[in-house]
Amino acid sequence: MALFKRGKTWWTDVAVNGQRYRESLKTTDRREALGLERALMQRIEKGKLGSASNKTYSRLGFSEAGDIYVAGRKGRVAERTTQFENERLVPLRRHFKNLPLSKITAERIAAYQRARLEDDGVSGRTINMEVSVLGRMLAKAKLWAPLADDVTRFPEASHVGRALQAEEKKRLFETAGRRPGWMVAHCAAVLAASTTCRSVELRHLRWRDVDLFEKTLRVERSKNESGKRTIPLNQDAVTALARLRERSEFFTAAEPEHYVFPWCQHGQIDPTRYQLSWRKAWRNLTVAADLAGFRFHDLRHTAITELAETGASDATLMALSGHMTRRMIEHYSHVRMAAKREAVDQLSSGLMGADSGDDESAAIQ
Repeated sequence: MALFKRGKTWWTDVAVNGQRYRESLKTTDRREALGLERALMQRIEKGKLGSASNKTYSRLGFSEAGDIYVAGRKGRVAERTTQFENERLVPLRRHFKNLPLSKITAERIAAYQRARLEDDGVSGRTINMEVSVLGRMLAKAKLWAPLADDVTRFPEASHVGRALQAEEKKRLFETAGRRPGWMVAHCAAVLAASTTCRSVELRHLRWRDVDLFEKTLRVERSKNESGKRTIPLNQDAVTALARLRERSEFFTAAEPEHYVFPWCQHGQIDPTRYQLSWRKAWRNLTVAADLAGFRFHDLRHTAITELAETGASDATLMALSGHMTRRMIEHYSHVRMAAKREAVDQLSSGLMGADSGDDESAAIQ
């Protein structure tokens, strides 16, 4: 803690958990300032954000303001919410960097939305979630209300997803195996298509969650509690994990607490941090396979569709894939029925003679 004067007024400059708080105590009496400083520390430790004022907070660079925002939410919201907001802040930090909150305008937010949509290829739903976090930060600085009416939310797709046809799937994975630079994206894609795992579940996977002897994978980090599950591994998934294991051992990054997909930049690996994305490699891979626009998340849809076509029950689909909405369950029920109809159609061989293909109306006369 440190007290100092600006003019005749006492200020405090304190650091808590690596976060710096600097503000005027609005008093010229040193004894009173000491008491106010202690009270400020207590508010900070209880999770009541002690940033100097809305005005001071609004002058902070975006990255620092994001740290203070997250620190102030801890203990007040669920741990999962904190994780979610930290993830949404990653692209926001990358874009706004040290721009003061007070300099963020509706036009700058619109430019961010366009960049995420056109350059990064993310969905409208993801962009809206990121803007919601940004909005809460700006609201804390009393800056959101003047902008809210000028910020447009993107439409959110209502479709379940796209499933690859057999020929497309073969072409995608044959293409993925052609370049060493796509190895990580290739293995991630194999795991998604073999286990129904989401990208976020794979990126948070640690070696302690993988049992190559029992051929199982434990999902500990998902979009919600129902997403935590144990999944049996088929041979494709085992082979992909074995290759990733060799890579981890080469970089001395195969301890139980290390990530299966560790952070990597310019050939440097940090196994204590998870990989943020394989978006660039995935985009190049899908373009090369003539599947431009095919999302990594659609591999999960492909896997569930194939399971449904084998006749797997709703209970099996939910146990393997985690959370599924009622709408998704109904969708895969239709998939099962279509597969069954195609199967029984194969049994048709003209048993009713030449008239077997006539209209139904003729059949009931």
